[in-house]
Amino acid sequence: MADVRQLHQSLQASVQARDYTTAAQTMSQLKLALLEHNALIPSSEVPIKVLEAAREILETGALVSIHLHDHEAFSRYYAQLQPFYADSELNKSPSRNQNKIIGLYLLLLLTKQDISEFHTVLELLEGYDDDVHVRYPVMLERWLMEGSYDKVWQATKSSHVPSDEYGLFTETLIESIRDEIATCSEKAYPSLPIQNAKQLLFLDSEGAVVKFVQSRNGWEVKDSVIYFSQEEADNTALSSLNVIDNTIRYAQELETIV
Repeated sequence: MADVRQLHQSLQASVQARDYTTAAQTMSQLKLALLEHNALIPSSEVPIKVLEAAREILETGALVSIHLHDHEAFSRYYAQLQPFYADSELNKSPSRNQNKIIGLYLLLLLTKQDISEFHTVLELLEGYDDDVHVRYPVMLERWLMEGSYDKVWQATKSSHVPSDEYGLFTETLIESIRDEIATCSEKAYPSLPIQNAKQLLFLDSEGAVVKFVQSRNGWEVKDSVIYFSQEEADNTALSSLNVIDNTIRYAQELETIV
């Protein structure tokens, strides 16, 4: 295990230095070393201390992948960690990062709008109400289902965020919310002033609004007003109006506070 210990020390040094590219390269070497020691999957034939080290290494790899914005790699690490989290012997010395990894995976599912898998994972957890890492994505999911996008936006901009890794998902989640609000807007209104759209979409400037408009099919700006493509309104128009009105009102209140 000397090679594993040495590589593990190098991994920790890279993470502390925030050199995540080097850390990812070291992880590739570590996984090969763990494979040689049959430690990538929990087994009674492998010493428990070796498995505990393997679990910690894989968790570090998962966190490194988030810092590199490699969501596919993070999902793979999450899958690799599941046998470790399910092992009864390993659970006698529980991981300090287990709930953090699970909470981050739930947050990733939210950004992908995979609500079915989100609830599948949640159903397998026990006592998560007391853990901030799991409670945070559960809270966001509840507000998303209610259409309370203003509360989601506030939570991603406040001290409620459990760790730096959670904050890395913020922009992806906000982009998803903007897209949902934009879809509601074009169903509820024929047009909208740019200033209102700026508040509604949580954008910093009118220029950012114009750039966003350019990314939407059928939208155009004339005389500081956004005009949406005229399509037949559907049954979601009323609920869309409620969501939009609540969000605009919240944004206006924030500007008053500031």
